Amino acid sequence: MMWDNYAIQAAQAKKLFLTYDQQYLIDKCRLRYDDGYLYTEFLSSPYRISRQTGDLQRQHEEQWIDGNSFSEVMTLLDWLCDGKADRFISGQWVNMVDLGHAFHAQLQEDGDHTYGAIFDDAPQAFCKACERMGGKRVQSADISYAIPLLDGLEVLIQLWHGDDEFPPRLRCLWDKNTLQYIRYETTWYAKGLLLDRIKGYL
Repeated sequence: MMWDNYAIQAAQAKKLFLTYDQQYLIDKCRLRYDDGYLYTEFLSSPYRISRQTGDLQRQHEEQWIDGNSFSEVMTLLDWLCDGKADRFISGQWVNMVDLGHAFHAQLQEDGDHTYGAIFDDAPQAFCKACERMGGKRVQSADISYAIPLLDGLEVLIQLWHGDDEFPPRLRCLWDKNTLQYIRYETTWYAKGLLLDRIKGYL
């Protein structure tokens, strides 16, 4: 039933996209386009969005492959349709509590311990995976990378190594103006997709 709900939400997001003035979206998000598709970049990969159906495809090597996972659809279409026209990057990293959502703070941290242990077991592979995704090394924690998400918006991933007393710790920080780009709930989908993509490159 949960997966059915995800599919319904993704389908609704595509239907909503089709109601928008696409020229407005093109101008607002500075998109390349042709008669069939709108083109953008997400997690350092080229994406295209069908102008007739809202379906997503991701370019992998020389081919376009399916890009319609729930997290891909919800993140890209949320940014495209609901991102503010006057959005801008602040350059200040914050956690979600600082964005005024303290009641969801635990949600943002849940699951990161598992990824922290996985990444800490292969720190060199973790670094290479982050760099493969366009990440730039940042001097914080034991290992930190600022990784492009979309439209100039980055996510800062901080990894602290574990020891005999404490397990590895992973934390994601966001630009202070993130909610000008995507909704709060969407950061959860985007973060999960980002961490899964890194894990897949290990």
